[in-house]
Amino acid sequence: MTKRDLVVIAALAGAHGVKGEARIKAFGDAGTVCAYGPFLDESGAVLFTPVSAKPGPNGLVIARFKETVTREQLLAMKSTKLHVPRAALPQLEEDEFYYADLIGLAAETLQGEILGKVKAIQDYGAGDILEIAGPDGTLLVPFTREAAPHVDVKAGRIVVDPPEDDEEIGGDGAPG
Repeated sequence: MTKRDLVVIAALAGAHGVKGEARIKAFGDAGTVCAYGPFLDESGAVLFTPVSAKPGPNGLVIARFKETVTREQLLAMKSTKLHVPRAALPQLEEDEFYYADLIGLAAETLQGEILGKVKAIQDYGAGDILEIAGPDGTLLVPFTREAAPHVDVKAGRIVVDPPEDDEEIGGDGAPG
């Protein structure tokens, strides 16, 4: 399985209790994170096979696995990214995207000026934000139809029209 065939959908957040349950941070719908089959590592090897899941505190999911796993093993694996095969995920509508498909896209303006590449998608509570890393630092752009009117995953690019009042962020995280 290639890296392109896998999508990160969660991360191990630690142990829950002493009976082998795990806390999982879902990167999407927490209610379905355990519904896509076994969790894989980045090479495609099976890490855990969820057999039950329930809502946990602070938006986490509490999962029990088919594999026998100790609290100590789960704590040692904290922050491990959990992948699933792309084929196991639901088909998306025309204007929907998986974050994994957006990261790495070339970002350009309406006039064709290259701004950089999409480094990450952030959500600080007010909606998705594209984090674009370029030669002039990092640009944060709302991921809305107005600010990102054209996304072409197959061509590897996204056209952005950042609002006038957005500030660029310097490499040190301070306003530039």
